Amino acid sequence: MSAHPYWQFPHMSRRTPVLAANVVSTTQPLAAQAGLRMLLAGGNAVDAALATAITLTVVEPVMNGIGGDAFALIWNKGTLHALNASGRAPQAWTPDYFHGKSAMPELGWGTVTVPGQVAGWVELSRRFGKLPFRDLFEPAIAYAENGFAVSPTIARQWAAQALLLKDQPGYAQAFLPTGAAPQAGDIWRFPEQARTLELIATTGGKAFYEGELAERMADFSAEQVVHLLVLTLPQTAAIGWTHCP
Repeated sequence: MSAHPYWQFPHMSRRTPVLAANVVSTTQPLAAQAGLRMLLAGGNAVDAALATAITLTVVEPVMNGIGGDAFALIWNKGTLHALNASGRAPQAWTPDYFHGKSAMPELGWGTVTVPGQVAGWVELSRRFGKLPFRDLFEPAIAYAENGFAVSPTIARQWAAQALLLKDQPGYAQAFLPTGAAPQAGDIWRFPEQARTLELIATTGGKAFYEGELAERMADFSAEQVVHLLVLTLPQTAAIGWTHCP
């Protein structure tokens, strides 16, 4: 029997099909490896996806921060589940606060919502994961603490984002400690992020919303914008499940 024409690769390309029972695909190889490690440890697709997302906050930090939002579609036992873990508007975001503006701002504290991503990680792990929540953080914590080689794609993103964000409070101190974005091949370490992820992992996400981390974020926001208390948080961010027919 002759091979199907698909496998003859008639077009010039660096891309070829990946044949595997399980695949994790990301913009950063180390994040993909983190997901595969969860599968090899006996985890399922949700464990792999979570470990990958958590690791991306370290190895692709200018595009995947901890304080973001999360959305998920999960097909499980014949039912589609949709998770909305997007952030709530801050308490001080009244209509009067944005009076006279024709559009939402693109930079600064006027763009900051209460992050729902961490609460989404917790909920996804609780409802569908197999591995302990703490285990999902091991690759990310290790890369943040011990360092990793910045990949070419991330280096390009980092440099582009630095031009936009270098003057935002705290950005340069955290992500441009030498005054410039790291280049491809540079070793990047961020032990402060490792400690943050450790707190999130060991408290089941609570430290992010009602503990040490939440207090530090609230204090920093109050320092930067006295009249806008950005983080007035309940015990968790507002998240919601939808069961799709």
